[in-house]
Amino acid sequence: MKTVDKDVVIIGGGLGGCAAALSACANGLHVLLTEETDWIGGQVTSQGVPPDEHQWIEEFGSTKRYQDYRKKVRDTYLRTMDVKVTKTLFNPGNGLVSSICHDPRVSLHVLNEMLLPYVLTSQLTIVLNTVATSVERNGRTLTSVTYKNTVTGKEEVVTAPYFIDATEAGDLLPLAAVDYVTGAEAKADTHEPHAMKVADSDDIQAFTYVLGMEYRLGENHTIPKPEMYEFWKEFHPAIWPDNYLSFFAPHPITKEKREYTLFREETGFPLWEYRRSFDKQQFNTPVDAGDVSLMNWPQSDYFLGNIYDVPDVEKEKHIYQAKQLSLSLLYWLQTEAPRPDGSKGYPGLKLRKDLFATEDGLAKAAYIRESRRIKAEYTIVEQDVSPDFNEGKTGKLYVDRIGIGSYSIDLHPSMTGRTYLDIKALPFHIPLGALIPKDTDNLLAGSKNIGTTHITNGCYRLHPTEWNIGEACGALVAFCMKNNTDPKTVRENKLLLTEFQDQLRADGFELEWPAEFYR
Repeated sequence: MKTVDKDVVIIGGGLGGCAAALSACANGLHVLLTEETDWIGGQVTSQGVPPDEHQWIEEFGSTKRYQDYRKKVRDTYLRTMDVKVTKTLFNPGNGLVSSICHDPRVSLHVLNEMLLPYVLTSQLTIVLNTVATSVERNGRTLTSVTYKNTVTGKEEVVTAPYFIDATEAGDLLPLAAVDYVTGAEAKADTHEPHAMKVADSDDIQAFTYVLGMEYRLGENHTIPKPEMYEFWKEFHPAIWPDNYLSFFAPHPITKEKREYTLFREETGFPLWEYRRSFDKQQFNTPVDAGDVSLMNWPQSDYFLGNIYDVPDVEKEKHIYQAKQLSLSLLYWLQTEAPRPDGSKGYPGLKLRKDLFATEDGLAKAAYIRESRRIKAEYTIVEQDVSPDFNEGKTGKLYVDRIGIGSYSIDLHPSMTGRTYLDIKALPFHIPLGALIPKDTDNLLAGSKNIGTTHITNGCYRLHPTEWNIGEACGALVAFCMKNNTDPKTVRENKLLLTEFQDQLRADGFELEWPAEFYR
């Protein structure tokens, strides 16, 4: 079996993994980046989730590299397409969720382009269709990872001084025997106001299989009836105000019955515009093109079972059922959804299989909201970000901060049948201690697997924050190797921490919000 040696190995090629690779390479390290699918990018590419961001993102609140990524997304459209509308903040899809709602393939192009200089010089090696299968550990140190190509079956071993777990579900943690938690903590342990009385490791948020649709008015693109359609058509969870396949769902904040519509009407929230990735009105195209929207809606959340830390047969069952849910929702929209004129169905909805280059038209990977989470040097709790526990306009100002972010605490229905939790959170800071496992010296958490609780995961799992986390991991590894130190020492040594934070600022990290946030 072939063995390779690198400065740092990044397992997982999502947003955090890509950002970690960019940062590590910019600091002169030789990097191996693995990715389970054949697309890097995670949330914004293989999972089909356009950037979900805070209200200040166009001005501040992320790293410079993340802003570069956003600019390149816009520039790709403006450079390659005939754009009618050239607003300063051009939004390709005019989606409600983001000011750069766009096609997943554009992010794939942009991320590959950003990493290309390092690939061309062999400083960065990207291996796709690859999963870690085992980890060698010596005391508190990981020594090697074995990874396998899921297409060819070929295995290789890689050694390195440092490893970063940037997988979508913290997949390296059980392989490396790193302590981690899943699900909800008990109030007695975290003292969080919204924590459960009793911990429940199975209380994990729903995951979603996204699909893309184009609307072709007057045409019929009805898909074959999904095998589980009758099941999902009759499915009525106790936490839901109507059948799951309907235009009704609980309001995330009030829990009251909320009406949705497909398109913009006098009443209801327009699902189509929520994550619309292509607004045809903004482009001149040589052929007739329709709007395209990505289905990541309340009715496509799957919460009947988890897909990690379960037997393979259970995992495959839930993946199948989740895919059937998304396809059933599309079929219901095409055939039975009530229309304002009293008729039923929108047969002009066309499943765009080309968006993800998959046979079934669904995203290449599930959008996993809640990962395994390391038992970290510092665990972020609700009190750190809640306006009820902090004076002023921001959450806790950690001494060891390595970035900032903002989002409400947004928890989707869980595997144990709990409904939404959507409560206010202040603009927050990211503590270095949340990236460092208590029991391992040369592993960092580079994605949604940092030291949050079930509750604070709800505001730390979004795109710019995941990017910041990953990018900080890459920078930290380079700093440790240059200074012959380790992550825990950097955090605990005031001089080293200050030096590292100064380097982050010089490299385009924002460690504080603008001054007016602290008045």
